[in-house]
Amino acid sequence: MVKYISSGSSFEEKLGYSRALIKGDWAFVSGVTGYNYKTMDMPNNIAQQATNCFETIQSSLKEGGFSLSDTVRVQYTLTNSDLVDEIAPILKKYMGDIRPAATMIIANLMKPEMLVEIEITALKN
Repeated sequence: MVKYISSGSSFEEKLGYSRALIKGDWAFVSGVTGYNYKTMDMPNNIAQQATNCFETIQSSLKEGGFSLSDTVRVQYTLTNSDLVDEIAPILKKYMGDIRPAATMIIANLMKPEMLVEIEITALKN
């Protein structure tokens, strides 16, 4: 059985995907950008965007019966390598004790205000 989770983001409907998909002991959280998906407001700095990403991810995981501590893999996409030092404390705050396998990619994102996108795979222990 598969459980589909939505954050209510207009992107999910427009682009045809779910915020997260739960299948058995696995949770797959789609790439999350820094919007507050309730208000669709986007902060100007990457630290607040990353915080918003993790809050959305935590909410999606919780709805699926998981927690952030179940994370086994994370992918970060940043728009500029100069932003790494600014985002590092946020990544450490949320992932520092979990220490999942991780990849960081530098690439353009869908909209210019997007500075970071975070994607997570979780496995229940």
